[in-house]
Amino acid sequence: MKGTILSFRQGRKTQRPRHFVVEVSGVESKEKAKALVGKKVVWKSPTGKLHEGLISSIHGNKGHVRVFFEPGKSLPGQAINQEVEVR
Repeated sequence: MKGTILSFRQGRKTQRPRHFVVEVSGVESKEKAKALVGKKVVWKSPTGKLHEGLISSIHGNKGHVRVFFEPGKSLPGQAINQEVEVR
Protein backbone atom coordinates (compact mmCIF):
# COMPACT_ATOMS: atom_id res chain seq x y z
CA MET A 1 0.00 0.00 0.00
CA LYS A 2 1.10 3.54 -0.63
CA GLY A 3 0.66 6.53 1.63
CA THR A 4 1.61 10.18 1.98
CA ILE A 5 3.26 11.89 4.94
CA LEU A 6 1.03 14.81 5.92
CA SER A 7 2.81 16.46 8.84
CA PHE A 8 4.53 16.08 12.16
CA ARG A 9 2.26 15.20 15.06
CA GLN A 10 1.96 18.47 16.92
CA GLY A 11 -0.01 20.42 19.43
CA ARG A 12 -0.48 24.08 20.00
CA LYS A 13 2.97 24.59 21.52
CA THR A 14 4.73 21.28 20.93
CA GLN A 15 5.99 19.32 17.97
CA ARG A 16 7.09 15.70 18.13
CA PRO A 17 9.89 15.09 15.64
CA ARG A 18 9.58 11.28 15.74
CA HIS A 19 5.80 11.19 15.22
CA PHE A 20 4.16 11.71 11.84
CA VAL A 21 0.61 11.74 10.53
CA VAL A 22 0.23 9.62 7.39
CA GLU A 23 -2.65 9.33 4.94
CA VAL A 24 -2.90 5.85 3.40
CA SER A 25 -4.48 5.59 -0.04
CA GLY A 26 -7.76 3.69 -0.04
CA VAL A 27 -8.41 4.25 3.68
CA GLU A 28 -11.12 6.84 4.35
CA SER A 29 -12.61 5.73 7.68
CA LYS A 30 -11.67 4.92 11.27
CA GLU A 31 -12.64 1.28 10.88
CA LYS A 32 -10.31 0.70 7.92
CA ALA A 33 -7.48 2.57 9.67
CA LYS A 34 -7.76 0.35 12.78
CA ALA A 35 -6.75 -2.63 10.63
CA LEU A 36 -3.42 -0.95 9.84
CA VAL A 37 -2.26 -0.55 13.46
CA GLY A 38 0.96 -2.50 14.00
CA LYS A 39 2.13 -2.45 10.37
CA LYS A 40 5.46 -1.04 9.24
CA VAL A 41 5.94 2.11 7.18
CA VAL A 42 9.03 2.56 5.00
CA TRP A 43 10.30 5.84 3.52
CA LYS A 44 13.17 5.81 1.05
CA SER A 45 15.39 8.89 1.19
CA PRO A 46 16.86 10.47 -1.95
CA THR A 47 20.20 8.88 -1.02
CA GLY A 48 18.61 5.41 -0.94
CA LYS A 49 18.56 4.94 2.84
CA LEU A 50 15.44 3.24 4.22
CA HIS A 51 13.69 4.64 7.31
CA GLU A 52 11.22 2.33 9.05
CA GLY A 53 8.42 3.30 11.40
CA LEU A 54 5.46 1.62 13.07
CA ILE A 55 1.80 2.58 12.86
CA SER A 56 0.75 3.08 16.46
CA SER A 57 -2.83 4.34 16.29
CA ILE A 58 -5.41 6.17 14.22
CA HIS A 59 -5.51 9.96 14.01
CA GLY A 60 -8.90 11.62 13.65
CA ASN A 61 -11.98 10.45 11.80
CA LYS A 62 -10.76 10.52 8.19
CA GLY A 63 -8.61 7.40 8.31
CA HIS A 64 -5.22 9.00 8.96
CA VAL A 65 -2.73 7.10 11.12
CA ARG A 66 0.10 8.01 13.51
CA VAL A 67 3.52 6.62 12.70
CA PHE A 68 6.34 6.52 15.26
CA PHE A 69 9.98 6.27 14.25
CA GLU A 70 12.82 5.17 16.52
CA PRO A 71 15.06 7.82 18.10
CA GLY A 72 17.94 8.60 15.79
CA LYS A 73 16.11 7.10 12.80
CA SER A 74 13.48 9.78 12.42
CA LEU A 75 12.63 11.48 9.15
CA PRO A 76 13.82 14.91 8.06
CA GLY A 77 11.32 17.68 7.45
CA GLN A 78 11.83 17.27 3.69
CA ALA A 79 9.93 13.97 3.90
CA ILE A 80 6.60 15.77 4.35
CA ASN A 81 4.31 15.36 1.30
CA GLN A 82 6.40 12.46 0.04
CA GLU A 83 5.29 8.89 -0.55
CA VAL A 84 5.78 6.00 1.86
CA GLU A 85 5.09 2.29 1.61
CA VAL A 86 2.93 0.48 4.18
CA ARG A 87 3.94 -3.17 4.64
